[in-house]
Amino acid sequence: QVQLVESGGGLVQAGGSLRLSCAASGRTFSSYAMGWFRQAPGKEREFVAFISRSGGITNYADSMEGRFAISRDNAKNTAYLQMNDLKPEDTAVYYCAAGSRTTYDSTLRSPGFYDDWGQGTQVTVSS
Repeated sequence: QVQLVESGGGLVQAGGSLRLSCAASGRTFSSYAMGWFRQAPGKEREFVAFISRSGGITNYADSMEGRFAISRDNAKNTAYLQMNDLKPEDTAVYYCAAGSRTTYDSTLRSPGFYDDWGQGTQVTVSS
């Protein structure tokens, strides 16, 4: 099991940027693929982005590609989500998740791919 703690959320105006961090502890961070999800009030948890264990493979939800960038620093046991050109519809609680699977397929976009989750960080975008 790996413990995950998100940070970096907050209130930002539309068009602004935020960088979320996800600090991991407990197991070898580089053994886990990482994902970011978000959940707005009254909505289901939604896939945002994925990064493989080495960082060589990334995947994004269509609506975020080009605005969001996922990265990781295995030496610092941390994953990041850079969010640019934020829109009010990006308002949600953002969660990072760690997955131990070594085969990457379409399931990486579903919560069931991941084993461990952080507590989430609130992102609010004002218009």
